[in-house]
Amino acid sequence: MSSHNKSIIIKHVKKKVGGGHHGGSWKVAYADFVTGMMAFFLMMWLLSLTATDPDRRAQMANYFSNFSLFDQGSISMMDGVGGESVILKESKPEDISTESIPPEQLQEKLREEIQSKLEGLEDQLMVEIFPGGVRIQLVDKAGQSLFPLGGSSPTPLGKKMLEAVAGSIKGVPNKIAIEGHTDALSYSSGRYTNWELSTDRASAARKELELSGLNPDQLAMVAGYAATSPLIKENPNDPRNRRISIIIQYSGDVKDDLNASSSDPLGGK
Repeated sequence: MSSHNKSIIIKHVKKKVGGGHHGGSWKVAYADFVTGMMAFFLMMWLLSLTATDPDRRAQMANYFSNFSLFDQGSISMMDGVGGESVILKESKPEDISTESIPPEQLQEKLREEIQSKLEGLEDQLMVEIFPGGVRIQLVDKAGQSLFPLGGSSPTPLGKKMLEAVAGSIKGVPNKIAIEGHTDALSYSSGRYTNWELSTDRASAARKELELSGLNPDQLAMVAGYAATSPLIKENPNDPRNRRISIIIQYSGDVKDDLNASSSDPLGGK
């Protein structure tokens, strides 16, 4: 048979748009439906937990009204589920960075808290503002020393004062520097000078603060300055020059502002 006599068959293929009943658009609709149902049941569950507790209901309303991812003071949504678990919890004050609190307010707060724990020792405590932040100073006086003369182990008084300070600053998230200062009295031996002594005392103070709750990760610097920065400049041998300084750092390098105190309640010039 000649090839010219063969029939030509043309097949028309009908393309289905959208896949017909086997398409994927229904999956999107179903996912939306399931999501909506989950949100509905979650809302009903939360309402059932707060139905008999007006305080929880008010907290929940406040949460949805004021929640912000960028607001450090916003409340957290849930701690647990069921039973006696607390649904909503206020942020604790110590969780909020004091970078937003003016140094003047922090100074007053720390002074009041620490003085209340050290009644009768107010003349050995200074809380002051300086350009680098807020500085707490614990100073010696005749007959009442933080460390024994020439020693670096805190006395019972020194431990008490450092513990009181730690209790007030351990919730402050700012970086902290600890400094040791001595008077100008020198030693007959040149092997152990006021430089070593002031540094050892600063380190001992650090250990006491950490034992009382200070977070070690907050430490920016621990250093000794011997007698180079006296509190009572007109009398380098004054016992009040022997002190521990605890700096709550706000900004900048604390080493740049060591002598920039804005006030001196103990009379130093």
